[in-house]
Amino acid sequence: MMERLDPSALWVLRAVAGTGLLTLVMLGWMGATRLPAMRRLRLGPDAGAHTAHLRAQLPSEVQRVADNYNHLFEAPTVFYAIALLVAFAGLADPLHAICAWAFLLLRVAHSVVQATINRVSLRFLLFALSWAALGVMIVRALLQLL
Repeated sequence: MMERLDPSALWVLRAVAGTGLLTLVMLGWMGATRLPAMRRLRLGPDAGAHTAHLRAQLPSEVQRVADNYNHLFEAPTVFYAIALLVAFAGLADPLHAICAWAFLLLRVAHSVVQATINRVSLRFLLFALSWAALGVMIVRALLQLL
């Protein structure tokens, strides 16, 4: 089936896979920071029964990574739906592919900023730009379907 897809659709799907990979990387990063922090604080697994309670005990640098992991289940879920619609409804074109990759690259940058320096103004800019790319995809898909 992949060979029957338009090249632009394949590029959109590659951005979908890349966004999934970003989520996987952030999951690994979260585990690599949270588990050692919990050991240092002598917190057992049950300390995570209520995430808000655990958050209050973890250092900021550990919380930021977990926050970013959670953020990857917000806007990216809309991206997955729109990108799959675009790819499999035959709507993909170079502009959709560019927007899909812009979304992915901006989300990677957002993740790195949030998990490291956490400069909110920069994070917000990256967030807004990623939504702009996604917004273009949403509006174009809707217009193409009408």
